[in-house]
Amino acid sequence: MKLRGIQDIDIAGKTVFIRCDFNVPQDEYGNITDDRRIRSTLPTINYCIDNDCKIILASHLGRPKGKPDEKYSIKPIAKRLKTLLKREIIVAKNVIGEDACQKVANLKAWDILLLENLRFEPGEEKNDLEFAKALASFADVYINDAFGASHRAHASVEAMPTLFPDGAKAAGFLLQKEIEFFQSTVENPERPFVAIVGGSKVSGKLEALQHLLPKVDKLIIGGGMAFTFLRALGEDVGNSLVEEELIPAAMEIMKECKQSKKKLYLPVDVIIADKFAEDAHVAHCTAKEIPEGWMGLDIGPATVELFSQALENARTILWNGPMGVFEMEKFQKGSFRISHKIASLEDAIKIVGGGDTADLVQKAGDAEHMSFISTGGGASLELLEGKVLPGVKALAIGE
Repeated sequence: MKLRGIQDIDIAGKTVFIRCDFNVPQDEYGNITDDRRIRSTLPTINYCIDNDCKIILASHLGRPKGKPDEKYSIKPIAKRLKTLLKREIIVAKNVIGEDACQKVANLKAWDILLLENLRFEPGEEKNDLEFAKALASFADVYINDAFGASHRAHASVEAMPTLFPDGAKAAGFLLQKEIEFFQSTVENPERPFVAIVGGSKVSGKLEALQHLLPKVDKLIIGGGMAFTFLRALGEDVGNSLVEEELIPAAMEIMKECKQSKKKLYLPVDVIIADKFAEDAHVAHCTAKEIPEGWMGLDIGPATVELFSQALENARTILWNGPMGVFEMEKFQKGSFRISHKIASLEDAIKIVGGGDTADLVQKAGDAEHMSFISTGGGASLELLEGKVLPGVKALAIGE
């Protein structure tokens, strides 16, 4: 699928609506704790400034349930944008109300208007066409730079671009980069191609595993989902997380790996605990003999070494999902060591997908050594499943 990019259309001097993903984490006082998603959209915003555009930015933030809620106001985003862009940011008090309409009408070249939280309007999540028409009436050009929201069939993502002609809608630089990295990685990777898939459950990654399997040379499975595979092999995994209903699917994946001569790696040792808590008692054992009443919460040192050897000659690495409960200090060593290993491989293309994995890499201090870190968790997972995102399909050439 070829994507129409912002550089492929004429935006000079026009009013441009940019759908952004400013859904960033905040602490209890409303302070932004990670502004990667905001910074990632700056190239698109600056390109519009350089082309003398009037700029309207719009994003959701949190889950306000279709009505105004000061807790989810977009105002903190405006403050951070002002700092990053070193420009004044005009903030609308609503999305399509009188204040927003008046501020849109008064825009001049180089002005930047940030609308209030899109999800303050019930029509956003309902993909309501009338709400989309109201938003579309603000601008001459529609740009989607919200990769993290492009798997949502919401009004500002799916319905709205259908209201613009082909020459007046396109992907921003961030969205283009995300799609390019995932498409080139999965469809035409430099080999050996190694996929590392972790996280808590097989159910959330099953389609991704099935889609990736024919394309990879090696598949590494860690995190809580590994215990479903170990149980499928008949191992005793104690109280570790197991999705019993997905044991047949795990067996089928292992069978396919064997038949297609793909190398599959599972944990050989684990860090275990007597409960899922910070004050849990911790021990180490092989993956085959987790005691009754204990659960695996991280990969062990032998597994780190096994996985590291599997990564040694990789030319393309795709990582989605942590190796353990890295949020707890007692269970983060395995994930951190794998992160350090991937970061040290200078000749490999290293792509990190998924919000948890991106947070992990940042926390481990390895972010700058990765080739690309995706800004979208759910969106990146759906790409790995081989799906076409609603927000991307609307911008594809020939669609």
